[in-house]
Amino acid sequence: MGVSLGNRGNKRHFGRRRSTQQMAEINVTPMVDVMLVLLVIFMVTAPLLTVGVEVDLPKTKAGEIHGQDEPLAVSIDQDGKLFVQDTEVDMEGLAPLLLEISKNNRDIRIFVRGDEKIDYGTVMQTMGVLNQAGFTKVALIARNPADVSKKK
Repeated sequence: MGVSLGNRGNKRHFGRRRSTQQMAEINVTPMVDVMLVLLVIFMVTAPLLTVGVEVDLPKTKAGEIHGQDEPLAVSIDQDGKLFVQDTEVDMEGLAPLLLEISKNNRDIRIFVRGDEKIDYGTVMQTMGVLNQAGFTKVALIARNPADVSKKK
């Protein structure tokens, strides 16, 4: 909060009582601090919330895929259950659910995450369903061997 002291250098007003006016100013520094803290919290937690299905991915030496849009994750756990993000779905309901989520955008990126303990046929069947539905940007997700050796 600030106070205007009027004409300080003028000696004619020395003996008289000066009128003071309050200035209405808002200090936004605390609000900016809170917003920055919230931004950091959301930046850290958002990637952790994207896929909640526990899948033990196989290892590969392939490079990472980079893109601008947020991909959809189709996961197959060790029991062979199929998930879109966190929602369990059967093989017949996979394509209609993805079309509904993507608003019939068949150019959306889809990441297929398959547990290393399931058979290869289940992953290929899932990719076949995605291909028949018209999704062309489908990628398999695997662990980088360097990341595995860091955890040990």
